[in-house]
Amino acid sequence: MRASGTFSVKGFDPADVAPTPAVTTGVAVGVMTMEKHFEGEIVGHSATLFTSAFDQAKGVGTYLAMESFEGALNDREGTFNFAHSATTHGSDRAHEFFVIVPSSGTGQLTGIAGSGGLTVDADGTHRVWFDYELS
Repeated sequence: MRASGTFSVKGFDPADVAPTPAVTTGVAVGVMTMEKHFEGEIVGHSATLFTSAFDQAKGVGTYLAMESFEGALNDREGTFNFAHSATTHGSDRAHEFFVIVPSSGTGQLTGIAGSGGLTVDADGTHRVWFDYELS
C-alpha cells in the first residue's frame, strides 16, 4: 500500500546535546527537535529527533532523523516510528535512506513495515510517502 501527503514543520528547536568526547571536524554536528504536521492520505503529527552535520554557508551536509508519528495512513489510525537520512551538495538530495521501524506500530498500524521517501518541491512544499504492508 502507499500513502502520500505533505507536511509542514511547526517547530525546529536546537537541543543542548553534544557528543563526548568533543571532536572538531570541518562541519559542526547539531541536534534539534522538530514537530511536523501531515495532510493528505497521511494525517497527523510527529515528534522528531534530528541530527545533522551541515555547512549553512555552502548548503552542504547530511542529516539523520528519527520520527515518532501519531495519526492515520489511509484512514488507519495508530502510531509508529520511521527513520530517514539524506545528503545534499546544495540543491540535490543524494544517498537517501527511509525505513519504517519494525515492531513500532500500534492501533490499526500494528505490524506496519516498509519504506518511503520525501521530496521538497521548488516552491518549498514538503512531500512524503510511505510504501507499507500491515501484517
